[in-house]
Amino acid sequence: MSEQLLWNVGLTLVFAGFAIAFIAVILLFLKGAKGGRGKVKGGGVVIIGPIPIIFGTDKESVKIILVLSIILMILLLVWMVLQYKIFQ
Repeated sequence: MSEQLLWNVGLTLVFAGFAIAFIAVILLFLKGAKGGRGKVKGGGVVIIGPIPIIFGTDKESVKIILVLSIILMILLLVWMVLQYKIFQ
């Protein structure tokens, strides 16, 4: 792959990310302006080494984030093993 192609793909992905975030903010603003009252749920995870620290506002959010963090750790381990085998 050429460096120019990689540069263009990376720049396009960055702009697409900004556009998606901007559209999401506008949609949330419009929904809030209509007077829609909703229940806010959310959570997050901080991964320090192999140990995830998970927090959330309700049990459902914590379960989803727990599953996603387990998947992330498995993908990381698979990637590390593949990189080790490629460079050996």
